[in-house]
Amino acid sequence: MTPRSVLLILAALIATCAQFTETVSTARENGQSTETPERTDNYMALLCSPTPAALSPSTSVDALRPAELSAVYTLGLPLIHRQEASTVVRRLAELLSMFTPDIITHGVDQTLLQPRSLLEEAEELSLSLSHQVSDWKFVLLLVSADSTCACSPHAAADVEAVVRDVEAAVQTLQRTMHRALVHVAVWSAHHQHNKCECMKDEGINQGLHKATLLKTLQDSLSHILGQKSKRGDFAVVLHSAPVVLEPNSDSDDMDKLAVQLWTNMLQPMTGQTEVMDKGVVTIPCPTEDKPFLRTQINSPNDGDNNKPSTASAVMGTEMPCTDRSPSPTTPASVHELRPADIKVVAALGDSLTAANGVGAKADNLLLVINEYRGLSWSIGGDKNITSVTTLPNILREFNPSLTGFSRGIGNQNNPRAFLNQAVAGAKSGDTVQQVRVLVDKMKKDLRIDFHNDWKVITVFIGGNDICDFCTDSIIFSPRNMISHIRQALDILHSEVPRAIVNLVELLNIVPLRDLHKDSSLGCPSWFVKLVCPCILKAKEGSSELQKVNDFNRAYQHAMRELVDSGRYDTHDNFTVVLQPFFREVFLPILEDGRPDRSFFSPDCFHLSQKAHTLMARALWNNMLEPVGNKTFTQDFTAGIDLKCPSESVPFFRTAVNSNYTFPGPPPTSAPVTNWGSDFSCVNTAASDSAPTSAHRLRPADIKVVAALGDSITAGFGAKAKNLLDLKTEYKGVSWSIGGDETLETVTTLPNILKKFNPRIKGVSTGQGKGPNGFNVAVSGAKVAGIPAQVRRLIDAIKNDSSVDFQNDWKLVTLFIGGNDLCQYCHDRASLSPQNYSHHLRTSLDILYNEVPRTIVNVLEILEVEGLRRIKRDSLGCSVLQKFVCSCFLEPEEDSPELAEVKRINRDLQTETETLVYGGRYDGREDFAVVVQPFLKNTIVPLDLDGRPDTTYFSEDCFHFSERGHADMAVALWNNMLEPVGRKQTYNNFTNARNIIKCPTEEHPYIFTRVNSLPPPTSTSAPNTHNTSEPLSPNCSDNVPVWLAAILPIVGLLIGCAVTWLFLSCRAKRSKRLMAAVEMRGTGF
Repeated sequence: MTPRSVLLILAALIATCAQFTETVSTARENGQSTETPERTDNYMALLCSPTPAALSPSTSVDALRPAELSAVYTLGLPLIHRQEASTVVRRLAELLSMFTPDIITHGVDQTLLQPRSLLEEAEELSLSLSHQVSDWKFVLLLVSADSTCACSPHAAADVEAVVRDVEAAVQTLQRTMHRALVHVAVWSAHHQHNKCECMKDEGINQGLHKATLLKTLQDSLSHILGQKSKRGDFAVVLHSAPVVLEPNSDSDDMDKLAVQLWTNMLQPMTGQTEVMDKGVVTIPCPTEDKPFLRTQINSPNDGDNNKPSTASAVMGTEMPCTDRSPSPTTPASVHELRPADIKVVAALGDSLTAANGVGAKADNLLLVINEYRGLSWSIGGDKNITSVTTLPNILREFNPSLTGFSRGIGNQNNPRAFLNQAVAGAKSGDTVQQVRVLVDKMKKDLRIDFHNDWKVITVFIGGNDICDFCTDSIIFSPRNMISHIRQALDILHSEVPRAIVNLVELLNIVPLRDLHKDSSLGCPSWFVKLVCPCILKAKEGSSELQKVNDFNRAYQHAMRELVDSGRYDTHDNFTVVLQPFFREVFLPILEDGRPDRSFFSPDCFHLSQKAHTLMARALWNNMLEPVGNKTFTQDFTAGIDLKCPSESVPFFRTAVNSNYTFPGPPPTSAPVTNWGSDFSCVNTAASDSAPTSAHRLRPADIKVVAALGDSITAGFGAKAKNLLDLKTEYKGVSWSIGGDETLETVTTLPNILKKFNPRIKGVSTGQGKGPNGFNVAVSGAKVAGIPAQVRRLIDAIKNDSSVDFQNDWKLVTLFIGGNDLCQYCHDRASLSPQNYSHHLRTSLDILYNEVPRTIVNVLEILEVEGLRRIKRDSLGCSVLQKFVCSCFLEPEEDSPELAEVKRINRDLQTETETLVYGGRYDGREDFAVVVQPFLKNTIVPLDLDGRPDTTYFSEDCFHFSERGHADMAVALWNNMLEPVGRKQTYNNFTNARNIIKCPTEEHPYIFTRVNSLPPPTSTSAPNTHNTSEPLSPNCSDNVPVWLAAILPIVGLLIGCAVTWLFLSCRAKRSKRLMAAVEMRGTGF
C-alpha cells in the first residue's frame, strides 16, 4: 500500500466522521436521538416538552403556565377510597413535575379518620399559607358524591348541603389566598351498595340513578362557581366531568384518572378526545398557542358548540293505508288477525320501552331520568299519529277504541303508565315479575275483556344484560338470559288468551361506541360508563370487545332459537313472533361523516323521539312481513315508510299464515367420542425442491417434529379419568408432538402436519414416562432444565438413522415456565425473570449453533390467573390444584402476593419476546425462532351456563385434558400461519372441528419475522464491481511496517472523536429528560 493510498483512506475516514458529526448535529437540532431506542426513548414520546418560558412571571391567573406553579394542595380527599384518591393526586403531581421538578405537594393528614368539612380544610390551608403572597399555588378541591344516596328521597337536600360546603370553602380561599388557581372536581366511586339500602333493590336502575346524581351535583356546582372572579390573581374552575373510580381499579385506571384531571387543568385543545378506550395513556401537553392552565376567562365554556341540532324533526307519520276495517266477526285464530281487531296493547322491557329521556331537550342531561311513556315507540299514546308516531297511535288509526297504551311522564306504577310495565334498568331476570304484574292488571281492569279482547304485547329486553355481562358472565350468560325470557313467555302462553306477542330481537349495541369516540359530539361518556359500563370499557381490537360482540350475537341467536322451537304455537289463540328489525342497525351518519346525535337523548345512549318514531314504523312493518322474510337491517338515515296490509293477506303475519316451517329445537348433539378435527386445506404440496431458507418453508417441507418442555408437553394426565390415572403421561395426544391415530380422532400439531407430509418423523405415541419419539419434555421441569433437554434432543436426532440431520427440515416447539411461575414465591432469586431469560437464551443458542434447517416455536407462558376460576367438586380439584401451583392459587384476591406473581407472569412473557425478537437468531438463513402468543391473554373457556368449562382440564384442574390439548394444537397451528405482529394473542377455545387455518396461494409458508415484513422497496441496481478483487492491478499487497503502526493510532483517535460526539448527545438528552420529570419511583 502506497502513502497515497494511506492518505485516501484517512480522508475517507475523516469524511465519514464529519458526516456522522453532521448527522448528530442535525438530529440534535430536530430533537431526535441517534442512539438505539431504549426504555427512556419509549416514554419520552409520552411526556411533554417544556414550552418556551414567559418573558416575565405572570401577574394574572389567566396567563398562568404549569411551570410557574410552586405547590399543589389537595382538599376533600374522601375517607372511603382515600388511598386510591391519594394515588391519583400523586400521579397528577408527577405530571406537573414535567414543568416544575421541585413542585411541592400537600394533602390532608392521612392519619385523620374523622371526616372534616371542606370549609374546615380550607380554613386550615388558608391559615398555613397566609404568609405566602408571591408564589403561584394550585388547589385541587375534590367534592365527594359518595356520602349521598342516589336513590334516596333526600338526595336533593343532600346535594344542596354538599354545594353549600363547597361554596363556603371557595369563599374562604378567595378571601384569604393570593396567587391561587382552584380547580374543583366531583369524585365518586362506581358503587354505593354498602351505604345505600335502596341501591340494593334490583329493580332500581343503579347506574342511571348514580349518573343522574353526579350530573345534578355538577350542575349545582356550576351554578355557584360560574361567577368569574374579579381578582386577577385568583380563579375557580369546575371540571366538566366527574372523576369516577371504577370497581377493582388497578394502576392503569389510576393513571387514566390522573390524566383526566390533567387534561381538564389545561386549556382545551382542538379535536381533543376523551381518555377512554385506549391501550396506552396519552398525555396532552400545553402548546404555544394554548400554554396556560384553564380558567373561565382563557377557556370559556364551549359546550354549546357540542350540542346536537335542536332543529325540529317531523315526529308524525302519514297513514297510507286505506282499508282499515276489522274482520267481519271477531276472529278465533291469531293467524287471521287484522290490525283493527286489536283491542289492547301492552309492553314489557327496560328503559327503552319506559322511554327514558325521549322527550328531553338536547341540552338537559338530567331529563334522561324522566320516563316519557307517552312517547314510547311500542306502547305510547300521547296525542296522535300526526305528531307522535308509536305503535298504539298507528293501531288507533284502525281502531280508535284501542286501550292499554301509556301517556305522559312517570314510572310503571303511575296510573297513566297503564299496561306499559317496562322498568328502567330492568334485565331479563326481571321479566317474569313484569309479566305477573301485567297479567294481574289486565285481569282486574274493567276496560279490558280479558278472555275475548285481542291483545298485542311487545317484549323488548336484554340491553342491560349486555351492559353488565362483563361484571358476571355467568349471571348474564346467553343461556340464563333466554331462560328468563322463556319463563316469562311461558306464563303469557299459559295464562293470557287471544294474544300475539312481539319478541323484539336485541339490538346490536356495539356501534353505540362510535358516539363516544368523537369529542366534537359532546357526548357525556362518563355518564354512559355508569349506565352501561361493559360497552365502553373494552378496548378497540381487544378480546374483551370481541366477547361483547359474541355475547350480543349469542343473545340474538338464543331468541331466534326459542321462537323457532314452536313452543308457543300449540293453539290458535296465542303466538309469539320474533321481530328482528334491530338485529343490524347502522348508526345514523351526518353528511360530514360523524354520527348523528339527534337520534339520541342527551346522554348519547338512550334514544330520542326521532329514533322512537322510526322504531315504531320498523316494528309495524315487521309485523306485516312474513315470518322467514322479515327485514332485519335498518338504516335509519334512509327513513322508513309505513307498509299496509295486503288484500291477499290482510293479517298480522305469523309462522302459520306465512307457511313457515319451524326448524324445531336444535338436535341433541351426539356424545363426543373424540377430539379430532376436520381438514379442508387444498394447498398441501411441498416446495419443488428442498428450500434453503426458513422463511420459504411450506408445511409439507417439514420432515421432523420435536418438543421441549414440562408436564403439559409430556401429556401429564391428559386422558385421566380418576386420580390414579393423573400421573400417567399420555404423550400420544400431546398438543405439540403427539401422533396417536389420525387428525380425525386426535388433534395434535403432528397430526395436522401429517396431512401435508404423512411420513413426518419424531412424533410421540402412546403413554408412559421417558423419551418417546423426539418428545423430550419432562414433567415438573423448569426453564433451568431446558438446556439439558436440548442436548438430549440433538443426540436423539443425530442417532436416528431415519433422519438426515443436515438436510431434513425440523420444527421444534418449546413451551416452558409454568413451574417457574408456580414456585416463584419459594425461590425468587433463582426463578427470577432474568434467570428465566438466561436459561432460555442458553437453550436457543445451542439450537442455533448446532442444529441446521430448523424453525423453533417458542410459546409465551400462559396467563395463569384464569386458573383461579377453575373449580370442580372433586378432591383432585380442591386439593391438588393449589398444591401444583401454590404461589398463584393460594394468595387472597387483591393481595400484594398475588399482584407480585401476576407481574412476574407478564415479565416472563416480556422476557421471551425481547429475547426472541432481539435479532440474536437472525444471522442464519436456515434458522428461525418465532414466538407463538396465543396463550398470552388467556381466556378461560366457558360452558353454556357461563361457568368455566372444566372438561378442558384434567383431574387436578390445572393440567389440560385431551380436549384442552386439541384446542391448543389448533391454536398453535393457526398462530404459525399468522404473520408476526398480527398473531392472535388469546386462546379461543371452542373445540369446533372446522377452525384449522390453511396456507394460502399468496403466502404458502410458515410465518417468520422476516417473511412477515412488507417487501423492500425497489432501488437502483447496485454497483456490480466484485469487491473481492483489487480496484487497480498496480496496487501492491505489501503493507509497510510504519503504516501498520500508524493506522491503529489514527483509528483510535477517530473512534474517540465519534464516541465523544455520541456520548455528548446522549448525555444532553438524558439531562433534558431528568430536568423535565423525575421518573424514578413514580406510578407511571
